[in-house]
Amino acid sequence: MAQESPKNSAAEIPVTSNGQLDDSHEHSFNRDLKCSLPVGLGLSETKITSHGFDSAKEGVVEAGQFPSSPASPKSSVISPSSAAASRLAGQGCDLIIPTGGRAQQKSGPVVLADEVKNPAMEKLELVRKWSLNTYKCTRQIISEKLGRGSRTVDLELEAQIDILRDNKKKYENILRLAQTLSTQLFQMVHTQRQLGDAFADLSLKSLELHEEFGYNADTQKLLAKNGETLLGAINFFIASVNTLVNKTIEDTLLTVKQYESARIEYDAYRTDLEELNLGPRDANTLPKIEQSQHLFQVHKEKYDKMRNDVSIKLKFLEENKVKVLHNQLVLFHNAIAAYFAGNQKQLEQTLKQFHIKLKTPGADAPSWLEEQ
Repeated sequence: MAQESPKNSAAEIPVTSNGQLDDSHEHSFNRDLKCSLPVGLGLSETKITSHGFDSAKEGVVEAGQFPSSPASPKSSVISPSSAAASRLAGQGCDLIIPTGGRAQQKSGPVVLADEVKNPAMEKLELVRKWSLNTYKCTRQIISEKLGRGSRTVDLELEAQIDILRDNKKKYENILRLAQTLSTQLFQMVHTQRQLGDAFADLSLKSLELHEEFGYNADTQKLLAKNGETLLGAINFFIASVNTLVNKTIEDTLLTVKQYESARIEYDAYRTDLEELNLGPRDANTLPKIEQSQHLFQVHKEKYDKMRNDVSIKLKFLEENKVKVLHNQLVLFHNAIAAYFAGNQKQLEQTLKQFHIKLKTPGADAPSWLEEQ
């Protein structure tokens, strides 16, 4: 009967909603439990097993040693069962459940997450750098316009760029004139073809002038045919010159614009560094001078690279321009000369030499089979 006292006391232990023991009955339970234990058995070695709810899920309550003062007991430790331990292991918890029932935390390497960068701060920093660079370049441009600032000039390269821009204007003028000639020739050929059809119609209806109208109809049709051949040569000339002017030369001029922007940035940061070097050197200015020196070196390398790119493109452009214009000018001359000389054979031979294929009227229109 003496052994049933602890069980009855343990069965009546009130439990709060969060699973902790109620402090009001803890001291009375411990006092009755000590009285019922055999001599030599400590309270720390005592385990009380409850089978209150589910036999498959057991909980072991360990009571730790209490100090001499009954007013400050240690809280009890609840060790999980094997099923709970497996669930914790599946969730990635780094715990070791020893056979004795006490949970210990295993030490392992600590992985620190990388510092998350704020996109707003990155954008703000980019805007700040862009604003500072724009301010420096604008100040450099204004100082050059007013004649106060100095600029870096490559005399040989600047002369080549000026020649290229002047040639581009002249080539554009030739292109406009050739397009005008093509339009006018097309109208003339169209008029000659209509005139030839009118002469042919009259030759059939006027018996007394049949031969005269027939001669004129044949002449106008032959002129229209030769005009179409010449028109094909002129259009081929226009297409080649247009590619040279609006693509090849324009691409080189785009590189020239990038070179000029790099030159302005280089001069702006060079002027900034010169101004800092003229000022005092102390603990506050030395970091600014070092940063300015670094930025100056970066823009100097960019400027040198762009200058080298422009030089290479100008060289290749000159070689390509000479080759293209040589062929196109020979084509234009031979076609015009053969047309006005009335040499139809020579005109056709010129087109074959440059592999020009004339489009027959209505060749671009799809047939009725293709439309189905």
